[in-house]
Amino acid sequence: MSAANFEALAPATANAPCETPPLSHLDGAADLAWGCVVRSDELMHGRPVLHIEHNGALYQLRATRLGKLILTK
Repeated sequence: MSAANFEALAPATANAPCETPPLSHLDGAADLAWGCVVRSDELMHGRPVLHIEHNGALYQLRATRLGKLILTK
């Protein structure tokens, strides 16, 4: 799938600033290091695999049955 196809699938808010508050156990400088926090279920939308185009390479983010995430190129 080409990058143009990925852009067509992206929601209109994909470039909107992240408004998710940081995790409650983070504070101070750690907040800045984490930046935006996105829940994996919001990212995956119930799909077992999410394809991510990054710097011209295609990656797969896969959710396992044990609740782990695996990122492969």
